[in-house]
Amino acid sequence: MAAATYKYPDQIVSTDWLAENAGQSDLRVFDCTVYLHYEEGTGRPYRVESGRAEYDAGHVPGSGFLDLQGDLSDSDSPFRFTMLPLNELAHRFGQHGIGDETRVVLYSRKNMQWATRIWWMLRSVGFDNAALLDGGWDKWNLEGRPVESVETKYAAASLTCRPRPSLFVGPDEVNAAIGDSATCTLNALSAELHSGQTHRYGRPGRIPGSVNVPAADLQIGEAKVLADAATVSSKFAGVGASPDKRIILYCGGGIAATLDAFLLHQLGYENLTVYDNSMSEWATNETLPIERD
Repeated sequence: MAAATYKYPDQIVSTDWLAENAGQSDLRVFDCTVYLHYEEGTGRPYRVESGRAEYDAGHVPGSGFLDLQGDLSDSDSPFRFTMLPLNELAHRFGQHGIGDETRVVLYSRKNMQWATRIWWMLRSVGFDNAALLDGGWDKWNLEGRPVESVETKYAAASLTCRPRPSLFVGPDEVNAAIGDSATCTLNALSAELHSGQTHRYGRPGRIPGSVNVPAADLQIGEAKVLADAATVSSKFAGVGASPDKRIILYCGGGIAATLDAFLLHQLGYENLTVYDNSMSEWATNETLPIERD
């Protein structure tokens, strides 16, 4: 059996690469950070805080900021981070300077999942020239690289929307896939949330029949670099997520699921979709089934 490899290495860039290529006229670099403050007794799973304050205090030189909840999500949704219509999303990306001829590098702080969420969203509007900064801000900062506090704003650009609506899915399709041997439904939350030992989103537990590969287990060390292809491949294979199956990925709100999805894509999986509102929606809808250990 051939050794596992990442199929699209140009979609993962190193801090060395970014330092060497910073300032290229077609390059757009963005901090995508969001913080979740988990709460009890409020009726909501967490309070969302933009990472803008940390960006303002210091960021990778030449990088702009993308506000996932404040600007790139549906503010009318009862759930956090819900996708906008794809044409509207492409327009908003264009307002931040992402155009058909640009190259994009995304990073976040403390967790790569915020960068992968934006990467997956860009892919959903048909934009494929985006990469993650491996380790993000954490690795950049640990290496003592230059930091600036001056905001970067890129000139607006035209981004053609080439919609890929199949990259996201809703609860009806997830429900219909329960028990389907050709589908693997995969939870990117922690093992404690997957088992129902702890709860955050309403009813404790998981989508029936789903398996678990926590996104947190795919980021290594203080620098939050992505695990190597062999390690990642083994984790997915170990739960039965094979390339011949359709993989439906979920988590709490469609964020951590995109880190798993990004790495499955890197391994060459082709039939991948993310349940957008995930357990924030599923666990609060009493008509939908749930199971726990």
